Amino acid sequence: MHLLGYIASLLIGVSLGLIGGGGSILTMPLMVYLFGVSPVTATSYSLFVVGSASLVGAAKQYKQGFVNIRIALLLAAISAAIVFLTRKWLVPAIPEHIATIHGFVITENWLTMILFACLMVISSVSMMRNKSVSSTGIADRKISTGKMILSGAGIGLVTGLLGAGGGFLLIPALVLLLHLPMKEAIGTSLLVIALNSLIGFTGNLYDKGIDWQLLLTVTSLAIAGILAGSYLNRKIPAGGLKKGFGWFVLAMGIYILVKEFAGAL
Repeated sequence: MHLLGYIASLLIGVSLGLIGGGGSILTMPLMVYLFGVSPVTATSYSLFVVGSASLVGAAKQYKQGFVNIRIALLLAAISAAIVFLTRKWLVPAIPEHIATIHGFVITENWLTMILFACLMVISSVSMMRNKSVSSTGIADRKISTGKMILSGAGIGLVTGLLGAGGGFLLIPALVLLLHLPMKEAIGTSLLVIALNSLIGFTGNLYDKGIDWQLLLTVTSLAIAGILAGSYLNRKIPAGGLKKGFGWFVLAMGIYILVKEFAGAL
């Protein structure tokens, strides 16, 4: 199982470099199903792995001119603060046993995975339905302050609660709400993910029992993957990237829903 986990670690980086997201979508199932980490702990591990790999990817995208620094910093300023507060105060306050409904026990771990999968499905549908995507070019645009605040707050809450870097929400937000070209959205997404994830991880930095050997091994493989993904990104049309991203997220979301409900019954 660990061999499959290491292969998946490479794919985390490839996903981030290729489509600017999806890394955390792979990291959560990777940690839970292949390395046997609990879902709640996996949210913390995911922040470190995805944040570190995204930082490397963002640096490469910036050199190629595909990072909108202004938008990235504005989004990160809003979302990173919420990520930190969520990891520091909200997550520890959630009880392990949330409720029992007609004999069905809802646990924190189960609910984390279900919410994660539902967001993946919703995001994938929104991405695949939109047909108008520009692939290149960075232009000055008027950006709604309200949209920016709402997008940053929503991404920060999801990142903090579920350990997702926010790529599967960031890409739709950047493309559909803020009207960035797809490849610019990918580079900008990586920088926001890196800032959100690494700042969020500091909320759990001093937790006991962190498996640093596992974290550093997976992170190193993910960084190797993101370098490969960034190269492939230049060879594939933006429209294909967007549609492929949507189908990938949808498939993973359905898989997690089926697996978690089947395991609970």
